[in-house]
Amino acid sequence: MERFKDKVAIVTGAAQGVGEAIARRLAQEQAAVGILDIQVDKAKAVASDIGLRSGKAMAVEMDITDSNSVKQAVKEVEQSWGRIDVLVNNVGWDKLMLFMDLPEELWDKIIAINLRGPITVTRAVLDGMKERNYGRIVNIGSDAGRVGSTGESVYSACKGGMMAFTKTLARELVRYNILVNCICPGPAETPLLASMAEANPNLIDALKKAIPMRRLAKPEDIAAAVAFIASDEAGYITGQTLSVSGGLTMA
Repeated sequence: MERFKDKVAIVTGAAQGVGEAIARRLAQEQAAVGILDIQVDKAKAVASDIGLRSGKAMAVEMDITDSNSVKQAVKEVEQSWGRIDVLVNNVGWDKLMLFMDLPEELWDKIIAINLRGPITVTRAVLDGMKERNYGRIVNIGSDAGRVGSTGESVYSACKGGMMAFTKTLARELVRYNILVNCICPGPAETPLLASMAEANPNLIDALKKAIPMRRLAKPEDIAAAVAFIASDEAGYITGQTLSVSGGLTMA
């Protein structure tokens, strides 16, 4: 498919996991993809491999907790390719810990990465989208923000905030043909989940038992949903939250 031919997309946190799968899917569908990540060497490897597969990608170093770094990364893509049509706010991080045990400095880190950071990236792309009267923004939420998740209190709060942010932006920006939606993955086979499971060997099996499909999401499952909601096929959809969770949450 070529749903993103002549389109420019940026994906945050795209050096690995779900973000990498999203970047690869968009490139496969002919988007030029900016891979924005603090892990710049991994981002360069992904961009290089996409290029070897006849796709178009560039790696840009970005620290989502640093406003200046975010603005510079967005500027670099716009200067290279002239515009940004699609933003996927994918980057995320968490530390699995009960709230009463979670140190305050980790509150700040979790909020900076999962809430303030995506808000900063979004603001950085909006002037160009408004000027061109076109934009697609996909925020990667989490079912933790819909139903809560033990050990993920502040993360859940951030993801709930991203869903509310999505709805408000959708109302404010639809007049400029900028559509904003949210995809909420359930538990997925990612480096983040693997790191959490190190401290809890039974975590993966427990999650699989709770999911009606009896498996974790693959990053490609999330990427397929993002590719649809960011495409013009979804041109009458805005302000929505879609769970991709194997039936774990039904709302």
